[in-house]
Amino acid sequence: MGSDVYESPWTFSSPTTISDNLHSSLEIKTSKENQFLCGATPKNIPDPPPLPKSKFWKRRSWDCCNTLIKQTRDHVWDHLFKGSYGADVYLIAQHNQPVPAHFCVLSIASPVLREYLMDSKPKYGVRYVNIPGMPFEAVSTFTRFLYSSCYEEDDMKMFALHLLVLSHSFAVPLLKKVCTQYLEEFWLNTENVIDILQLARKCDAPRLTFMCTRLVVRQFKTVASTEGWKVMRRVDPALEQELLESVVEADSRKQDKQRKIEEKRVYLQLHEANEALVHIWKDGCSTIGPRDKLLKGNQVTCTFPACKGIEMLVRHFFSCKTRVPGGCGHCKRMWKLLELHSCMCDMPDSCNVPLCRHFKEKMRQQSKNDETKWKLLVRKVMEAKRSQAPFAARLSDLP
Repeated sequence: MGSDVYESPWTFSSPTTISDNLHSSLEIKTSKENQFLCGATPKNIPDPPPLPKSKFWKRRSWDCCNTLIKQTRDHVWDHLFKGSYGADVYLIAQHNQPVPAHFCVLSIASPVLREYLMDSKPKYGVRYVNIPGMPFEAVSTFTRFLYSSCYEEDDMKMFALHLLVLSHSFAVPLLKKVCTQYLEEFWLNTENVIDILQLARKCDAPRLTFMCTRLVVRQFKTVASTEGWKVMRRVDPALEQELLESVVEADSRKQDKQRKIEEKRVYLQLHEANEALVHIWKDGCSTIGPRDKLLKGNQVTCTFPACKGIEMLVRHFFSCKTRVPGGCGHCKRMWKLLELHSCMCDMPDSCNVPLCRHFKEKMRQQSKNDETKWKLLVRKVMEAKRSQAPFAARLSDLP
């Protein structure tokens, strides 16, 4: 009688034979791997594809990450807020309109809400937060921002002031920053600047407070004629006094700036006049020049801006019959210019400008106060020229 027998290569083998066969098979496999590592690669195996570029791969990974975050925010958190699944908190807005929310989300998003909810007692498993005076749409937009940091442009346009108050009251700095920027860019004007300023001070928004104050200072006459300014004068006279002081301070700064600009312009003119004076007695210009040089008839136009005026002043100085200090206004300016040149000149022995050495000797006999005044004037003139040099260099680099 026959029987089905499963024939196996290990059927009649002893344990010693099995271990020998395993050892031999491992040796054969190891030898093949060593041949492969040593370069004996079969010809029919293709080369591996090149690795992707690192920058492209990083950018693609970052885009995928942003896409996942946006999808999670839009499809999970926003959907959770709109669906209000398992809501255990109700924010009561104006006219007792409830906005459903979740205890865990509000506790994480706002520390103020967390403290309030922890202290409140639930009724039938639900907690309530009263927000009196706030429209339902503003509270709904605020709650949605706590979930997904999203908002609609129309809601922000209508309830930016309400959202600023809510973000400050419940300590939501991100929403507060968004509201401040939106008010600064799209809401602020001369009609509502006083109202926004008062709200910004109460909500501790320094950036918005600064922008409102700057607008009041710049357009004070227009703002002072608005209804908001008249109401503020009756309700908050301290704020009015503060704004008036800011306007006066801004005017003082503006006047000081104009005065410094005018002084700098005068110092630059003195420096240009001194350069023209040295140029006339060194190189000669038009009809006036040094005695040891002949003037050219076809001489090109002088590049010194003050040369023409100094040339006329020199001709008057030599021809004036009352050429004494204080006797003639033009001669007096010429005397002062010559004295300024002697204070600025470093080589009086070889200088061609008239009376240079004479004024150098005269300065040694002056009092300390006069000497200090002249030194201060020379320093101001040189500082004005040095401050003007970088600006001139930048202009010369322009195409």
